[in-house]
Amino acid sequence: MASESVLHPSLIVPVGHVEPVPRRIRGLIRGRVAFDTRRALYVWEWQAYPQYSIPIEDLVDGVLHDDKHTEQLGAGPAHRHTLQVGSEVRTGAAWVWGERAPRPLHDTVRFEWEALDSWFEEDEPVFVHPRSPYSRVDALRSDSRIRVEVDGVVLAEAPGCVKLFETGLPTRYYLDRTHVDWSSLRHSDTVTRCPYKGTTSSYWSFDGDVASHEDIAWTYDFPTVQANRIAGMTAFYNEHVDLYVDGALLPRPADD
Repeated sequence: MASESVLHPSLIVPVGHVEPVPRRIRGLIRGRVAFDTRRALYVWEWQAYPQYSIPIEDLVDGVLHDDKHTEQLGAGPAHRHTLQVGSEVRTGAAWVWGERAPRPLHDTVRFEWEALDSWFEEDEPVFVHPRSPYSRVDALRSDSRIRVEVDGVVLAEAPGCVKLFETGLPTRYYLDRTHVDWSSLRHSDTVTRCPYKGTTSSYWSFDGDVASHEDIAWTYDFPTVQANRIAGMTAFYNEHVDLYVDGALLPRPADD
């Protein structure tokens, strides 16, 4: 059998690309609806993922105040605005696209993600950034044997796994907890969020005789429905460990 491939699909959407969003999008501040739209647009200001651009007409409690400042963003020039919702003011939170931006973006506004307290697609919360319609996340059971080592210490050895394939990223190998040597790992307070997989439940680090390796493993106890097969399982960063699949050591991918 051939060795495990370390190749994976690349991100293909060019910067400046615009597409319609076929979902209802809402943004809230202090429980009040800043905007509510069924006419949002995806706009790629960088290749990794899109942002939402919202028709100005679909602001509800949100009011924009022009900051008299223009910048060149990924999709074109935009005018910075402050967003006010009731008595709450979020300075520099919004960018209204200028005339030299792609025509579909005219009369729309792109908000800084963290300027809103919460975002919703339909009635489900969205974290970190919008999910790209061109990205996939597939979690597949596999009988590939997995061994994880760091500085010569075996941290996990499993007769099978769940392989998680995510567009633009190396394959991740999720292992049942019973196959991880927890006595060698130190719990971390780190928490990360992913719009495709959800919020991590735990991270772990390894303190070896050679060096300390921070946050090399993580778990999603309650992942999104799309990634439910990884619930309660643990994965290690391919970039920071020696990962053997069916006895063959995988080359470490570049750490972006």
